[in-house]
Amino acid sequence: MNLIVRLIITAAVAFGLSYILPGVHINSFATALILAVVLGILNAVVKPILVILTFPITILTLGLFMLVINFLIIYFAERVVEGFSVDGFWWAIIFSFLLSLVTSILSGGEKD
Repeated sequence: MNLIVRLIITAAVAFGLSYILPGVHINSFATALILAVVLGILNAVVKPILVILTFPITILTLGLFMLVINFLIIYFAERVVEGFSVDGFWWAIIFSFLLSLVTSILSGGEKD
């Protein structure tokens, strides 16, 4: 699927989730587009590094430490993107999970 279409889907889902989840705030669709780009970059560059560095902890916690890694990605995005905020750890986890789930469904499960 085209990268532009995937970014628009991610932005639309993130913007929609900001209306559904009271702990997630996105000011405009333009902010959601910027968020989609930043999340894409963070997931491609930072997340693999964090996964490798925390692999022993992830094994010990039977994978639950991935929740912390997902929180960190959302936290980094919140710090970079003006107009995007999340009210806490659990809202970031719920947002991350729902964003991944809905974008996967809408993208047809394609993975390049």
